[in-house]
Amino acid sequence: MLFNSIDFAIFLPIFFILYWFVTKRSLKIQNFLIVISSYVFYGWWDWRFLSLIIFSTIVDYSIGILLSKEERILNRKIFLWTSIIVNLGFLGFFKYYNFFLDNFISAFSFFGMEINANSLNIILPVGISFYTFQTLSYTIDVYRRKLEPTKDIVAFSAFVSFFPQLVAGPIERATNLLPQFYKKREFDYSKAVDGVRQILWGFFKKIVIADSCAVYANDIFNNSAEYNGSTLVLGAVFFTFQIYGDFSGYSDIAIGTSKLFGFNLKQNFAFPYFSRDIAEFWRKWHISLSTWFRDYLYIPLGGSRGSTLVKVRNTFIIFIVSGFWHGANWTFIAWGALNALYFLPLLLLNKNRTNTDSVAGGKYFPSFKELYQIGLTFSLTILAWIFFRAENIGHALSYISEIFSISVFETPEVRPRNLFALILIFIIIEWAGRKQQHALMNFGFKWKKPLRQAFYYSLAITIFLFGGKEHEFIYFQF
Repeated sequence: MLFNSIDFAIFLPIFFILYWFVTKRSLKIQNFLIVISSYVFYGWWDWRFLSLIIFSTIVDYSIGILLSKEERILNRKIFLWTSIIVNLGFLGFFKYYNFFLDNFISAFSFFGMEINANSLNIILPVGISFYTFQTLSYTIDVYRRKLEPTKDIVAFSAFVSFFPQLVAGPIERATNLLPQFYKKREFDYSKAVDGVRQILWGFFKKIVIADSCAVYANDIFNNSAEYNGSTLVLGAVFFTFQIYGDFSGYSDIAIGTSKLFGFNLKQNFAFPYFSRDIAEFWRKWHISLSTWFRDYLYIPLGGSRGSTLVKVRNTFIIFIVSGFWHGANWTFIAWGALNALYFLPLLLLNKNRTNTDSVAGGKYFPSFKELYQIGLTFSLTILAWIFFRAENIGHALSYISEIFSISVFETPEVRPRNLFALILIFIIIEWAGRKQQHALMNFGFKWKKPLRQAFYYSLAITIFLFGGKEHEFIYFQF
C-alpha cells in the first residue's frame, strides 16, 4: 500500500478510529491491532510475502528467548549466527541471487569456460532490506546484552511489522522502538498536530518535488545520448532533488504517522544537502542505515582505530557494503566506492568530525566559506548520484564524459521554469527549518494564525494539484 494512494487515505482513518476509540483500553489488543493492520498494509502489495515477515519474526523472537536462557559463549554465538544466516540468507536469495549468478557466469566466460545456468524470475519483496536489518539489530543487541529479550510475541511482531516504517524505514533499533509497545499510549494532541505537519511536508516533498523532478530526470537519463552536457547536468540535479524528496518524504510521512499513534521514530534525514563536507553529509543522510552499519559493521571491524591501512580498509568496506545494500548492480558499488574516496581524505586528516554543529548557527545566511563548502559538497554528491541512477557503469561514464565536454556550455534543451521556482521555495523552507527535526516543526510559528493557516492550506492545495498518479517510492526497490 502506498502512502500516496486512495487506499491509504481510507486505511489510515479506519485504523485511527479502531486504535484510539475501540482498542485503547487494552494495550495487548491495541498492539495486536497494529500487527493485523500492518500485515494488511504490507499484504496489499502481495500477501504471499507476508510469510517472510512472519518467519523472520518467529526466528528472531525464538532466538532472543534462547539467548536469555544460555550463558555458554559457543552456544550464544551459534544462536546469533543462526539469526544472521537465516535473515541474510533470505535477503541474499531474493536480492542478489541473479546478480552473483550472472557475474559468476561472466567470470568463467572471460577465461573461455562456458557454464550453463539459468537465472530465476525472482520478485524482490518490498521492504525486505529494511525489516531484515531491523530484526537483526534486535538479535545482535540481545546477544551483546544491551537489550533484554522480550517474551511478548505480539509486541515483538508489532515492532517488526510496524506499518509506517515497514517498507522503507527508518530502520528502527529495538532499543528505541520495542519498549514503546510495552507502555500504555495516550493521545497527545500537540504531538499529533506536529505529526500532521510532518506528514504534510513529506507529501509535498514526494508529490510536488520528487515526482515533478522525476519527469525530467527520467527523460534525460533514459535518453542521455540525445542531450548535450548542460542538459545532462540538469538531469543529474533533478535526480538529486528527486531522490531526496522521495526518500526523506517517505521518512517524514512515516515519522509523522507514528506520532499520530503515540510513537517516536528517530530522525532519518537532517537536511543533508546543507552539509559542508562528505562526512557531515553521511551523518545526515539515511541516518538509520548509516548508523546501523557504523554500530554493527564499522566499529566491530576496528572503526577508525589502528593503522592507516586498517582505516582505509574499513572505510571502503562500510561504503561499498552500503552501496551494495541498495541493489544488485555494479553502479551501486561504484557509488559507494566513490563516496569512500570522498570521505577518505577527511578521515586521514582527522577532519571527519569538523562540522558537527548546525550550518550558519545563529545566522540567517551562511558565510562565504560555508556557502563554498556546501556548493562543493553538493556538487560531489550530484556526481555520485549519476552512478546511482545510471543503468550500468558504461552509461554512468558516458553520461559524465558528456558533462565534461564542450557541450556543457551550450544552452540546456530542457528549461522547466516552474519546477525551478518550486525547488527554490523548497530550499528556502528547508533552510529555515534546518535546526529542527523537520522543516515545518516551528516554521511560521511567529506569524499570525490566519497567515500560518493560509500557508498550510496552500501546501495542501499544491499537493492536491500535483497529485493524481500513484508513483512508487524509489526505495521500495531496495
